[in-house]
Amino acid sequence: MANKALFLDRDGVINIEKNYVYKIEDFEFVEGIFEVMLGFQAKGYLLFVITNQAGIGRGYYTDDDFHKLNTWMLKELSAKNICVEKVYYSPYHAEFGLGDYKKDSECRKPSPGMILQAMREYDLDLKQSVLIGDKQSDIEAGERAGVRMNIKVTANENCLNVKAIRQIIMI
Repeated sequence: MANKALFLDRDGVINIEKNYVYKIEDFEFVEGIFEVMLGFQAKGYLLFVITNQAGIGRGYYTDDDFHKLNTWMLKELSAKNICVEKVYYSPYHAEFGLGDYKKDSECRKPSPGMILQAMREYDLDLKQSVLIGDKQSDIEAGERAGVRMNIKVTANENCLNVKAIRQIIMI
């Protein structure tokens, strides 16, 4: 039997949107995100982060900077009993990427590559899965992959509308 998944964008959903967050001291969790993640997890969803990280491709920060912050974020979530199966990221940008990072990649949202890779690696049933994003490119990636429910939250909010999300998916 295939697994169901919750796909979360990072910047603007898990953490407060700031331009190109890559330092621990700049990372602030969005209010309500722990409750949302724990609620889905309790319902048997596997949790995944899918995030465009063009700041790497633009030369604003390094792959190592991203992984350092990512490791810290996962540790903080784990301390709250939240298990993220995997973080998928795309460092590419077709227009502003530098060197090898300047390319159109199937793993950069709105393309569904990260979602489809998770589906293959974790035997996911996308028809039972949910995506939460703050940009239209997140929603489009979910739709193109065949994710059942794609929820767009308002960008730059410091708080997820947990009540609305709970009502939509009946956590």
